[in-house]
Amino acid sequence: QVQLVESGGGLVQPGGSLRLSCAASGSIVRIDDMGWYRQAPGKERELVATLSSDGRTNYADSVKGRFTISRDNAKNTVYLQMTSLKPEDTAVYYCKAEAWARVGALTYQEYWGQGTQVTVSS
Repeated sequence: QVQLVESGGGLVQPGGSLRLSCAASGSIVRIDDMGWYRQAPGKERELVATLSSDGRTNYADSVKGRFTISRDNAKNTVYLQMTSLKPEDTAVYYCKAEAWARVGALTYQEYWGQGTQVTVSS
């Protein structure tokens, strides 16, 4: 199996910055796409940003120019640098990885972290 552990969430004032981290561990053979999603109270989970293993990025329109996704493949870790934060960015942020793992047989599936709360408020 593959475990994802997020960190870096917290309370920040509007206009502030936070950096989220997500470290993958376990029986990893290879990680393809990694990404961040968020879910605000009463809303559907939505894509924030994704980053493929070959460096292609995809951002939600609402975060373009403010958030930057990056990854350290040697550490199986993905980051989300968030700047110019707004109250509407308040949500639980989840990390996702699409990975090959050896659990008996070689399998390919999506893995999710447990989420980290980001609250933007004065």
